[in-house]
Amino acid sequence: MRKKIVFMGTPEFALPTLKSLFDSQYNIVAVYTQPDRPGKRGQKLTWSPVKELAVSQGLFVVQPETLKQPVEIERLNLLNPDIVVVAAYGQILPDAVLNLPRYGCINIHPSLLPRHRGPSPISTAILEGDEVTGVTIMLLDAGLDTGPILKQRELPISSQDTAGSLSDKLAQLGAELLLETLPLWFEGKIKLQPQDERRATYTRRITKEDGEIDWRLPALEIWRRVRAFYPSPSCYTSWAGKRLKINEAVLITETAAGEAGRVMALSSASPTPVGVISGAGLLGLCQVQLEGKRPLSAAEFIRGQRHFVGSRLG
Repeated sequence: MRKKIVFMGTPEFALPTLKSLFDSQYNIVAVYTQPDRPGKRGQKLTWSPVKELAVSQGLFVVQPETLKQPVEIERLNLLNPDIVVVAAYGQILPDAVLNLPRYGCINIHPSLLPRHRGPSPISTAILEGDEVTGVTIMLLDAGLDTGPILKQRELPISSQDTAGSLSDKLAQLGAELLLETLPLWFEGKIKLQPQDERRATYTRRITKEDGEIDWRLPALEIWRRVRAFYPSPSCYTSWAGKRLKINEAVLITETAAGEAGRVMALSSASPTPVGVISGAGLLGLCQVQLEGKRPLSAAEFIRGQRHFVGSRLG
């Protein structure tokens, strides 16, 4: 008999896992995702990416505001899952849920636990200059990403990776690792590995305010922030009284003389024609987006904004 799975997830990160479970003919008895929320434009309610995929595949979708209510515990009990698989669901599972399935509740976490527990492991790995990250399949317990580890797999972080590109890679890697892990877990062939609390680090939730650039910081740190906050919440500065997003940048040097925030032209040998002096080094701008306008390459932008070079940002 096929094992009965309840899947819990919400954003795009969870899609490869849900699709792989469906394509592998597992018996997905329900898909839990966050309730519909107002979209960015207007108040029209929008479905989560997981709901869109689940509905398109004819799966039963459940969208509780919380899993703590007795009616939700009873509904899950009636579904009688053998296991609950979680991938970026967005809610903490209460003990009544954690203890319900025979094989427990397992989570796909996009870091090599115990490093980078919490809500923003992907962005934090880039911010801290990690050269390697990965995914962890873990058994959920009452703590915040503290449960024992079933399996892990590493993934190198490239200097071109943004939070968006790295999330896509980790989502696919997590889906693949889950399919390898489930049969072994069901057959009792995995020995749980407790996390080393001495090595634990925690991340915090990233806000829009985190994206504001302080040009007094080193160029290396600003470059990491641009990558870590793309595509959301994005890095930004101000120019000519408007917000200017920095969507893509490149580290030119880690030493440079001049006023922090001052824009300067770069030589033709540089990867981009324009850069900004920072507190330590020079950051090249590759793609920018002025408030109310579409994204442009730096070359396109300076052709239309003749006074940009030589001006001061922020």
